[in-house]
Amino acid sequence: MSVTRRGFLSLVSPRDRSSSVIDVIAARGHEAYWAEQAAGQGTQAGQGGRAGGAGRGGNRPALPEGVEAIRISSNENPLGPGKAVLDAIVGKFPEAGRYPFNSTPSETKLAETIAAFNKVKVENIVVGGGSQEILKSAIRAFTSPFRPLVTAAPTFENCTQIARRMGHPVYEVKVDSAGRLDLEGMIAVVRGAGLVFLNNPNNPTATVHSIKAVTDFVERVRRISPDTVILIDEAYHDYVTDPEYQTAIPLAMSASNVFVARTFSKAYGMAGMRIGYAVGATDSVKPLARLKMPYNISVFGITAAIAALGDQPHIAAERARNTEVRAMTVKTFEELGCKPTASQGNFIFVDIGQPARVFRDACAKSGVMVGRDFPPFENSHVRISMGTMEEMKKANAVFREVLRPSAPAGGGGSRGGGGGVQPGGLGRGSRS
Repeated sequence: MSVTRRGFLSLVSPRDRSSSVIDVIAARGHEAYWAEQAAGQGTQAGQGGRAGGAGRGGNRPALPEGVEAIRISSNENPLGPGKAVLDAIVGKFPEAGRYPFNSTPSETKLAETIAAFNKVKVENIVVGGGSQEILKSAIRAFTSPFRPLVTAAPTFENCTQIARRMGHPVYEVKVDSAGRLDLEGMIAVVRGAGLVFLNNPNNPTATVHSIKAVTDFVERVRRISPDTVILIDEAYHDYVTDPEYQTAIPLAMSASNVFVARTFSKAYGMAGMRIGYAVGATDSVKPLARLKMPYNISVFGITAAIAALGDQPHIAAERARNTEVRAMTVKTFEELGCKPTASQGNFIFVDIGQPARVFRDACAKSGVMVGRDFPPFENSHVRISMGTMEEMKKANAVFREVLRPSAPAGGGGSRGGGGGVQPGGLGRGSRS
């Protein structure tokens, strides 16, 4: 049966975004779900009840009957990919029976397009099934029982989980009082490490380091521990508005043992299509290429990613949209007396002065699904992804209701819903 663009998009029902094709491509809510599964806390269909134990404690609360979810827990682009990507996907249905190497365009063409976009050569690119394949390959290639992983706490957990599963040591360095990666603390434990994972902007704290800070960090690590590899994850690169930030790709091209990971899951809105890549000097990315899974990107993914890179006005519009929604949401929390970190992503990390579980359960009663626990700040902070403007206006109203100030009792005020718990701050970084 032939498929037209109109026929394909007819599957996208404006009355039921939760089951739309766009949501399938954007994979809204799936990052939180799979993180829970990895932590051994998944529940039926990702719903489940309250978290009952210590540690991550991040099970999704159940929604009340008949309440439609606003899913702002997983840092996806709520609008999904642009028109150019959807058109490209529809055009590939006739080649769905082809292997990626035998389709037009081929997987080689995708690598060439990514290389041209980043002004490097094709041998400097390794394409992965999402950036998670890149991160997993990096752990396999560069860490061992005698070569630890150095990372932050909290940060994107993929590298930490894989290293521990393999029995490789992990040094976690707590973020600083502003929620930024403690670069000095990481340098203090880097000697002899196999891999440093530097998430910039950092997930979940949403903070970013300048290109000068990153360059200085790389130079010092290379002096102290010349064989240590540095992975700089720029998953949220397209959302950054800080003028002191720049991509580390030129740095990776000029320094050995450094590479950058990128993804199409965030600003490009294709989390469900699983497309990522690494960029670095040839010798830096060769070990990743050797571990690459064959046919790791589908025919549809190849075509979609090429189309997405060719539609940069769409990315600029997405950045502007996110910046506006983020500013509105930050203002809401500041007016409530809560303190967000300086966000440079499509999410915010906020000190709400109460356990994330308590806030999460309260918001879910109105259909607003916010982020899971992020130790060591699960008792004070919550991560909230940015939905559409319409979604966030509704969500902000729920946040105001859940966190509305309580009447003073006995001369002391407190925020509602938090049992009188006051914001605690992030604290000074240390190894944990």
